[in-house]
Amino acid sequence: MTQSDNPLLTPYQTPFDIPPFEAIKPEHFLPAFEQALAQAREEVQRIAHSDELPTFANTIEALEYAGLKLNEIAEIFFNLNSAETNDQIQQLAQQISPMLAEYANDVLLDEQLFQRIKTVYQTTTPHTLTAEQQMLLKKTYRAFTRNGALLSENDKVKLREIDQQLAILTQKFAQNVLADTNAFQLWLLENELDGLPDFVKEAAKEAAIQKGQPDKYLITLHADSFVPFMTYSNRRDLREKLFMAYGSRAYRTTHDNTGIVSPIAQLRKERATLLGFASHADYVLEERMAASPERVMKFLQFLKEKAREGAHRDYHKLSERARQEGLDSLKRWDVHWLMEKIKRDEVGIDDELLKPYFPLEQVVEKGIFELANRLYGLTFHKRVDLPKYHSDVQTYEVKDHDGRTLAIFMADYFPREGKRAGAWMTQYRGQYKLNGRNIRPVVSIVCNFSKPTSTLPSLLTFQEVLTLFHEFGHALHGMLADTTYPSLSGTNVYWDFVELPSQILENWCYTPEMLALMARHYQSGQPLPFDLTARLRRMKTFMEGYATYRQLSFGYLDMGWHYLLQATPADLKSFETELTKDLDMLPPVDDIAISTSFSHIFHGGYAAGYYSYKWAEVLDADAFESFEQNGLFHRPTARKFRRLLSAGGTVDPMKLYIDFKGREPDPNALLRRAGLL
Repeated sequence: MTQSDNPLLTPYQTPFDIPPFEAIKPEHFLPAFEQALAQAREEVQRIAHSDELPTFANTIEALEYAGLKLNEIAEIFFNLNSAETNDQIQQLAQQISPMLAEYANDVLLDEQLFQRIKTVYQTTTPHTLTAEQQMLLKKTYRAFTRNGALLSENDKVKLREIDQQLAILTQKFAQNVLADTNAFQLWLLENELDGLPDFVKEAAKEAAIQKGQPDKYLITLHADSFVPFMTYSNRRDLREKLFMAYGSRAYRTTHDNTGIVSPIAQLRKERATLLGFASHADYVLEERMAASPERVMKFLQFLKEKAREGAHRDYHKLSERARQEGLDSLKRWDVHWLMEKIKRDEVGIDDELLKPYFPLEQVVEKGIFELANRLYGLTFHKRVDLPKYHSDVQTYEVKDHDGRTLAIFMADYFPREGKRAGAWMTQYRGQYKLNGRNIRPVVSIVCNFSKPTSTLPSLLTFQEVLTLFHEFGHALHGMLADTTYPSLSGTNVYWDFVELPSQILENWCYTPEMLALMARHYQSGQPLPFDLTARLRRMKTFMEGYATYRQLSFGYLDMGWHYLLQATPADLKSFETELTKDLDMLPPVDDIAISTSFSHIFHGGYAAGYYSYKWAEVLDADAFESFEQNGLFHRPTARKFRRLLSAGGTVDPMKLYIDFKGREPDPNALLRRAGLL
């Protein structure tokens, strides 16, 4: 294959330089990576072996823009591996990930290159650089020192070996979880649907028809199928069966991750030790707002103590309701089902009642798009002429308040076999400035909402509405970026700060003003009744003690693997149980595990960082109080928050927050919102 035959290596000739998805085939990726890697290596070597005295421009800035094509191809490939994968792409990922790890090591461990960076770092006076340039210089120098530049040659070899192994193992972990998620199918007959509302039945019928079984109903482990079934099915035996399948994904199965999670954790610890850190958490948290594992553990302990009374109260409610329903004891597969019943009694609300008021298209147009318009003056223009990687994808040209094109926004809402579970924001190109041009981003959100059926549009549960706003918050962070350097742009911020832009947007979903805009019955067009709006506000504190304990258990498990772990656990299940025993009030269940499918920490970027969800909740609860005080759509407040978003990683996040709020965040804001104070 020649370069001219490879769409990844030729000028795209597409509007806005969007990747030409329809022309890209799996066989294009390996040769594209090979050529882009060679080009990136050549660019880096020119910098490292330059005869010129090292300066910020010819070393730091030049390195920042080296390998742009490689980064672009990598973003396309790994995004497709998450959203539209197949066996061929997954096999390529196993081959390509080590290649990229090797390249990263070659750069970060290049002695001549580091000496030039070190010279610039030690000799440049701060007043000669802009604040953003100072941040890039600091980040570049620390990237090298934190990744082995000061190691001996023998230790550099060890580091390379570790990174190669980690690249392979983390990809294998993700593939095993996806394989087990896709493999399980619960086939039901009409008499096994007791308790399921019509929208769940219809989705299950459609799924069965697509599999060639029109006389049956199909339930899967994908969230849009799993969660509704666990919430509504009166068949306790089937809830147990589905729960056990979900909880045992990649645990003692054909696609077993039991022998992968411990090596990943141990390799991370070994890597951190090699670099002079006591643990992987110490290594990670050096570049987080939390700063240290001790502070994270103190934060988790603070929340555990504050939530204890509420968590035990919620557990008592669940146990009492289980008794009222005639159950012999409270089991894990009963929790969603019982919560729904308690919610109906205490709050007077349920998903079946709410879903007709939240058709997806309406929530998009009158919800997230309208909110972005009222806060920041953005408009979204659907484009059907732009390339996309799947027919489900909807693409928009985003324009700023002055009519300039700000970004391309891609939305991929529905589940399919080639897409991993969950919801996330990503980008196919980030924002940066080069040669007088402001390169605008191509941003995407990927979700797994219920697909439209032959008789119903896609109707969202309220939790899915929150998810949509959450991911759109991340997307806004990327779309509003306005920095010079790509590594400091958009969501390239400290990991425990990155959730603030997403989580703050969820707050608007509970407000009467926002609900009046986006919540209308898909058939009658009638707005959500006022009493339901009031009840939704009560949802903010519903079972919040239990929910907080559950999130904290994941945070403790994460820190267990990446901070407290001293040696490979003799038994993975016992290790998990010991770490979460003070937070898990439900009876233990054999044959399931959390870690083997805990993709956030073993494949995603949340290793030693799962605490950041609660950390960011403190930030978003505190920040949203400014909008509550000044007005939900108050443009001056929004302008101040936009400055926080557009700055990306060019400014220390605490300074950004103080610039917005006028002080450091108040942890009690979260407790006030959750009803735990």
